[in-house]
Amino acid sequence: MRALDAGYWVPLAVVCAPVAAHATQYLTVEQAQHALFPQGERFAAATVALSDEQRSRIAELSGVRSPRGEQPVWRVQRGQTLVGYFIVDEVIGKHELITYAVGLGDDGKVRGVEILDYRESRGGEVRDPRWRAQFNGKRAGDALRLGQDIQNLSGATLSSRHITDGVRRLLALYEVALKPR
Repeated sequence: MRALDAGYWVPLAVVCAPVAAHATQYLTVEQAQHALFPQGERFAAATVALSDEQRSRIAELSGVRSPRGEQPVWRVQRGQTLVGYFIVDEVIGKHELITYAVGLGDDGKVRGVEILDYRESRGGEVRDPRWRAQFNGKRAGDALRLGQDIQNLSGATLSSRHITDGVRRLLALYEVALKPR
């Protein structure tokens, strides 16, 4: 029996080796809060516990299932005035979670999107400020479809899609659980 030569087994070993995840923390929660709300003086934690009915309504409005019963939210104030809401969320990229934050004004419009932690080896283009700026001014009910209303990023399609879906879900969360009645 002939031994395998290196010309065969080295490329095979490279192909079969696991791909290492490249986890990068870009911003802490506090840094993202101040990036999205530079005028915010107080960030009061106000985690929203969602009922099954609210989760169903969010899924109906956004077309995206709400993965958990609690959503981390901070009420942002300047003095005694509510400026908006800072929301931290996670979506799956291709294989790993992406932690991102959305700032919503008190009117429910997106003020900005920040990527806090990106754990995928590819697709980090979602950090591009021009791509994230496409969400600014959007509100619940606005069209937010990847490839039509939000530009798809080649090489980051799944990350782009899942962040877009996540923002749409958070806008529905505002309508269902945060919007003043």
